[in-house]
Amino acid sequence: MKKIVLSLIVENTSGVLSRVAGLFSRRGYNIDSLTVGVTENPKLSRMTVVARGDSGILEQIRNQLQKLEDVREITELAPEHSVCRELVLVRVRADGSNRKEVMALTDIFRAKIVDVAPDSVLIELTGNQAKIDAFIKLLSDFNVLEFVRTGITGLSRGASAEDDFENTTHQGEE
Repeated sequence: MKKIVLSLIVENTSGVLSRVAGLFSRRGYNIDSLTVGVTENPKLSRMTVVARGDSGILEQIRNQLQKLEDVREITELAPEHSVCRELVLVRVRADGSNRKEVMALTDIFRAKIVDVAPDSVLIELTGNQAKIDAFIKLLSDFNVLEFVRTGITGLSRGASAEDDFENTTHQGEE
């Protein structure tokens, strides 16, 4: 199964998220990750959707998204032509016996300790999925109390997404 990361420019109106998510659920496709936020234009939002499937399913996802009225633009964020990042917050048990080890691991990954309690620390890390996965794996040697991941968000490399027309589809194009 292949993974696809799609950056969608959509109308910033109520119900858009529901329509995009509904498209996936009606067809039985899973969304691995979904992030949404307003763009530099308050009338538009950017959705970053990560999904997996064979080539046919991924092409079908792309085609069905293009048919949605609220979708203005779709760009595939191929790893070699984009920058994708994820944020994770992790609360780790860190008392006097292991606090220095946790802090050393945090430093190695260039993460930040954003909250300290007598028996735990809250760590923030931003990076690509491989970096986040490696950090979480190494933290498993400690007592991870809780964590949350934002999911992938990203942009095409270069001056703008318009620089790479072969990976971009605009509303109304065939």
